[in-house]
Amino acid sequence: MTTTLGLSDDDLSDTFCDQNDELLFSRISDDLSKHGYSVNVNALPLALAEQLSQHISAISDDSFKQASIGRNKGRSNNLTVRSQRQSWISNDSLASSNWLKWASELQCYLNQHLYLGLSTFESHYAHYRPGDFYKRHLDSFRGQSSRRLSIVIYLNRDWLSTDGGELIMYADNEDLTGLRIIPSFATVVVFLSEEHPHEVLAAHRDRYSIAGWYSPTLSTNV
Repeated sequence: MTTTLGLSDDDLSDTFCDQNDELLFSRISDDLSKHGYSVNVNALPLALAEQLSQHISAISDDSFKQASIGRNKGRSNNLTVRSQRQSWISNDSLASSNWLKWASELQCYLNQHLYLGLSTFESHYAHYRPGDFYKRHLDSFRGQSSRRLSIVIYLNRDWLSTDGGELIMYADNEDLTGLRIIPSFATVVVFLSEEHPHEVLAAHRDRYSIAGWYSPTLSTNV
């Protein structure tokens, strides 16, 4: 579900952006400028994280569809590459509306400070069942002018290293080691979509997250 940013406040009853958010946005901006990625543990505003956690746990199994790979006519399901399920986010619930508003505020801040020209956003709730994974990949290929910035939010309480499901973030195509990120509650990960290959290791328990992408122009869901 692609959303044009700059959402109206009329349908939103809560506002989450405050001084702490501005500090987080500043840290994300600085990290992107220096490293091309930013990892912030327990950083999503607690009220929003709690609301999203309650909402995602209430989504019916039927609302989660098998995630695909590729784009447009090349789209297909390949369970050897990507096995998790997803539910695209629209402005149809309070939790989703507040998430889209927060994502819009981050977009505005990054446009002002990094001049990224971001104008659209799409995101989905993701459910990795035990055994689900996503092999190494890029969210966007250079020169396609599609996804420019990726964001991941984790909604898993009391996640242990033995639970698996880590995000492995690679510095570039030559990096074989990567940075291992535990999908713990309210962790926020942001990175340049064209620059950083990444993968999700097999989860050993139910794993919930939001994945989203900012683009300079209208893009098509994958």
